[in-house]
Order: sequence, then structure tokens, then C-alpha cells
Amino acid sequence: MPQVAARINSEQERWLKDYFRTKSAGAEFILPWAVDTFFRAIAAFKSSFTPAELKTIVEAHKEVRLLPDTTRGSYLLLRVMDACELNNVHALHGASKSALEAKIKRLDDTQATALTVWASAYWVSRTCSADTLDEYIRLY
Repeated sequence: MPQVAARINSEQERWLKDYFRTKSAGAEFILPWAVDTFFRAIAAFKSSFTPAELKTIVEAHKEVRLLPDTTRGSYLLLRVMDACELNNVHALHGASKSALEAKIKRLDDTQATALTVWASAYWVSRTCSADTLDEYIRLY
């Protein structure tokens, strides 16, 4: 099995040891579970948004640095609405700002986090270009 090194704080380390006896056992459970949860959330929200809305969300995450504390639904809504207000990205992609806002508000924090990570991942992918955005939205 491939190895992954992660940095956790002492509270997270204590939590893993309390619930799984060792932090290694906890990490071996949590990481695959988180990845599976992420992809399930993507599959669930993808059918709720139009391609134009997904492009708007991706565009709103250009040059965004992800932090665990800023991946909740409220941050996603703020980031996307700011991009619409300041840069008119919804109009660029042909999305309705009000419909997009309503859909984002219906997401729970797990779905919002998955959407934020998914949108941000496009900009750091090796295949990121203006020509590949449509493909990215179709594939995931």
C-alpha cells in the first residue's frame, strides 16, 4: 500500500489514538474514507449544477489557497458571490447568479468542501487550460 505523510496537530493525533488505538490505524481508516466521501459528494452535487454554474464556481477559485478553516459552505458562497459581483464570472459562463446562490445555500458543509476542493484542484492540475475546463467539468 502506498505511503502518505500527513501533518496533524496534537489534538488530531490524540483523537486518532483515542478512537483507533494508534494514529497509524486511524490514518489508514480516515484518509481512504475522506477520499471516498469526497468523490461521493462530487457525484451528488454534479447533477445539481449546470455546466455554466460549475464553470463559474471553478473560475471563482482561481488563485485561491485552500485552508481547512475556509472550506465551509459560507466561505464557498462568499467566494462565488464575490467573483460574480466583482468580476461578473457568472455572466462570462452564462450562469444565473441567483440560481447559483440558491444551490450553494442548499449544500451541507461536506458537499461545500468537496465542491471547493474540486474547483480549486482544476487550477493546480497539470492539464489546466482554457481549453480543458469543459472536459474537467464533464469528467468529474
